[in-house]
Amino acid sequence: MTDMFHAASASGSGGGSWLSALADWLVTLMETIGPIGAAIAVGLESLFPPIPSEAVLPVAGLAASRGSFTLAEAIGWTTFGSVAGAYLLYGLGRVLGAERLTRVAEKMPLMKGEDVTKTVAWFDRHGSAAVFFGRMVPLFRSLISIPAGVSKMRWWKFGLLTAAGSLIWNSIFVLAGFFLGENWHIVEQYAGVFQNIVIVVVVLLVAWFLFVRIRAAVRDRRSGPA
Repeated sequence: MTDMFHAASASGSGGGSWLSALADWLVTLMETIGPIGAAIAVGLESLFPPIPSEAVLPVAGLAASRGSFTLAEAIGWTTFGSVAGAYLLYGLGRVLGAERLTRVAEKMPLMKGEDVTKTVAWFDRHGSAAVFFGRMVPLFRSLISIPAGVSKMRWWKFGLLTAAGSLIWNSIFVLAGFFLGENWHIVEQYAGVFQNIVIVVVVLLVAWFLFVRIRAAVRDRRSGPA
């Protein structure tokens, strides 16, 4: 069975690519400790966004299709891992707090303390939707947990919204890996396009933010002596 998994990951990722190495490691982890390995892998993906969920979750579905554990266990444990990882980042946000982040922002170039205040206020109004839908958007899947902690969203509400959003996202990719089998890498290819779009949008927004702040700083400096 191990040989089948390694053949699948090699054929799907170009042999020696980092994705192939990741798939091999995930396979070994899941074969060694069962569905708990899938939960650990997804928990790490929540903590470290560079680890792509579109590679982790289909492998869990592939393992289920090969009989390492059931499909229900794959979906259940990966969702548990998502929630566990999200709670760690939520706790980080609670520890940092709005006041501490405001002080940090005041000392950073091009940043203002009111940026934190406005972000918290926005999250207080739209936090539920942000947490739920954020679990289905690359990069934001992990990062959305931090402002939830900063704004002190109720822990049980955060858990329910995270679990619901993660269940939908995880089920899609686990089922894809389950039914595609050795062709699980097809999922990663199409999901990668979506992730690249998100990255481009984020880069454009950051560039616009920097442009506006730099222009304002230059204008203030020129008008200062007058």
